[in-house]
Amino acid sequence: MGVGAGADAVGGKELATEDMILNIGPQHPSTHGVLRLRLTLDGERISSAEPIVGYMHRGAEKLFEVRDYRQIVVLANRHDWLSAFANELGVVMAVERMLGMETPVRAVWARTLLAELNRVLSHLMFLGSYPLELGAMTPIFYAFRERETLQAVMEEISGGRMHYMFNRVGGLKEELPEGWLGRVSEAVADVRRRLPDIEALLVGNEIFMARTRGVGVLSREQIMQYGVSGPIARASGVDLDLRRDDPYLAYGELPVKVVTRTAGDCHARFEVLLEQAKVSLDLADACLERLRALPPGPINQRLPKVLKVPEGHTYAWTENPLGINGYYLVSRGEKTPWRMKLRSASYNNVQALREMLPGQLVADMVAILGSMFFVVGDIDK
Repeated sequence: MGVGAGADAVGGKELATEDMILNIGPQHPSTHGVLRLRLTLDGERISSAEPIVGYMHRGAEKLFEVRDYRQIVVLANRHDWLSAFANELGVVMAVERMLGMETPVRAVWARTLLAELNRVLSHLMFLGSYPLELGAMTPIFYAFRERETLQAVMEEISGGRMHYMFNRVGGLKEELPEGWLGRVSEAVADVRRRLPDIEALLVGNEIFMARTRGVGVLSREQIMQYGVSGPIARASGVDLDLRRDDPYLAYGELPVKVVTRTAGDCHARFEVLLEQAKVSLDLADACLERLRALPPGPINQRLPKVLKVPEGHTYAWTENPLGINGYYLVSRGEKTPWRMKLRSASYNNVQALREMLPGQLVADMVAILGSMFFVVGDIDK
């Protein structure tokens, strides 16, 4: 490995330096999954970085084509395993749009509530795991305490802890359990009350700030070039959130607050995630209030035994916890999709690493990687 940039004079002679190629991964676990980074080092500084993806590739888009419109929901909720409910939404919304189907109002509000609870669960995972990667152990215990509080109500309604399978074409699987809304309200209140425990440990913490302030800066121009979205983009001043800018479900009737920062560094990304978790808790409360006020009614539409989608194509995108998630559906009038293209948030987000890492110290690499908030299955599909 080289001893530094350029060459140093030692005893009147120049000391030759040589770049070193360093592979980060693909051993498991490698940060948030099996990602490989091929770094070129000049001393302790990174001179180039190449993200190498595909180690978890399952060919989900081709698997969509041999399953009917009920079965593809199973595949859709697995690429970002922290955002399973949000992943399901895009698929069923695309199919409903092709069918010209209107979802019952109770299903619309319940979906919005569950999407926001799922968003908080995803954010809490990163709010706890990111400090752990920088050496702070305590926040992950607090984060998992809050996750378990919300997981309890999600598990009660769906039967699943990660892959909920609660969305159906035309609505939701079944009616909400009796008393469930009250238990959700208590869970949301508990998480809101205890979230400052994580905040107090990190916000203003000298060590955390030293490791994250001014580190891994991603400019607005780079965001636009690579199609980066979600909390990472908003931390660099890109004021875009589909819940507000292209509303779906019940978001058009909700006061969606979009959290942004301008610094574009690791600290800004963490701050955006923390503030977004609070916003999602407020949106969940608004959904609960509306659901209590709604009269009894259906939660889904009756479907034929064999569901065929009319010939045509559509694109349904949603604001997933990690960014924009889109499904491009092409139908030829059969019971299975002819083509289904998935635009996952993590894939675009991780590509920006080739711009961010050069010039950074190896010691800062883990801080930058953790702040990009990606799920490797969402990259590889």
